[in-house]
Amino acid sequence: MAVKIGATPEHSFEQPLGLLSDCHRRIELFLGVLTRIAEDARGGALTDEQRSALMTALRYFREAAPKHTADEEQSLFPRVRACGGAEVEAALDRVAELEADHKRADQLHGEVDRLFTQWHDEGSLPEEKETRLRQALAELLRAYDEHIRTEDNEVFPLAERVLDRDTKLAIGREMAGRRGVVPATVSDTVPLGELGQKR
Repeated sequence: MAVKIGATPEHSFEQPLGLLSDCHRRIELFLGVLTRIAEDARGGALTDEQRSALMTALRYFREAAPKHTADEEQSLFPRVRACGGAEVEAALDRVAELEADHKRADQLHGEVDRLFTQWHDEGSLPEEKETRLRQALAELLRAYDEHIRTEDNEVFPLAERVLDRDTKLAIGREMAGRRGVVPATVSDTVPLGELGQKR
């Protein structure tokens, strides 16, 4: 069950919409890791491999997932809204639902993190809490399934059509800045200070 966070993405910061989809694949991967651990161990003792995989997955959701949310809510969605037009207007209600999904997902992630951390630290998890953990994970899986499908199949293709190249590059720069990354192809044309600006 060995997993790692730093897998090479398929897209670069010059392709921010593809990069957002790559993030979805990692979300699915790490949710799968957490679900398998919960189903296999059932609140009992964790193997060394499970403990390592667990901490890697929890670290992803603590550190990387909030950046993905910011990429969408601060960089992508406002620019899609600004484009106007009938197609964009029709998508705005759906985008608002996605932003609400983020808030609910944050609550569930907090609960899942607390329960898994208790399990990791104490060596086992009481039956009542183990049942709640699996319920929270199932709710997260359902929410992400719809959320990711809508973004990958509706919102991102729409954004690809309505946003111009310069806007997409600006989104990519902001995404890189959130991660402290200065891609060579971007840093040649963008002042370093701009990359670090908070939006």
